[in-house]
Amino acid sequence: MSAFDAAGGQDVPNRVERAYGSPGLQHTAKHAADALASKRIIAGYGFWIFLLSDIVMFSAFFATYAVLVDATAGGPSGRQLFNLGNVGIETACLLLSSFACGLASVGARMRNGFWFYGAMAATFILGATFLGIEIREFTGMIALGAGPTRSAFLSAFFTLVGCHGLHVTIGLLWLLTMMAQVFAKGYRADILRRLLCFSLFWHALDIIWVGLFTMVYLMAVTQ
Repeated sequence: MSAFDAAGGQDVPNRVERAYGSPGLQHTAKHAADALASKRIIAGYGFWIFLLSDIVMFSAFFATYAVLVDATAGGPSGRQLFNLGNVGIETACLLLSSFACGLASVGARMRNGFWFYGAMAATFILGATFLGIEIREFTGMIALGAGPTRSAFLSAFFTLVGCHGLHVTIGLLWLLTMMAQVFAKGYRADILRRLLCFSLFWHALDIIWVGLFTMVYLMAVTQ
């Protein structure tokens, strides 16, 4: 065996070690895993900043409604217009959709298509039901002559509740997009980050609705 062959033979274990078990490769793999984790954390924090800005906007709408709630200009008040039975069904649908969204997140982390697609479909159906009831409430009020131009109170009401409904509509479209992306690309790291952002968005809508239900509907009916 030549000196060259001997050197080559001695280098084989070194190359195998470098390819599979070398400290350098292990460090690279750890660095890549840390990078993926940091991207997920950065995406989560960045989206929280967006949600906080959205909450500031809703806070302004809540404050406006609180100021104008009694400015009915001789028109109907919330006590005369609101139906707590329908609003209770809306609330139940949205809260259950949030629970289903949580199950979808668990299914995505487990790479379980049955849980993911089933829970996302349930989230969509419950969210669409909520939106349908809200649209029916709006059209019924407008048919009675209690549209957004009737009084300052109704302008504030339609702006606040309608803005939340618009967010739910955007969330439903986003939900369908995420289902299509998982179907086409699988449970990739970037897809899971987008699912995390969607989940944060959907749960934030639930929190806003609880405040809206209490301040707008419950307080109006119990006055």
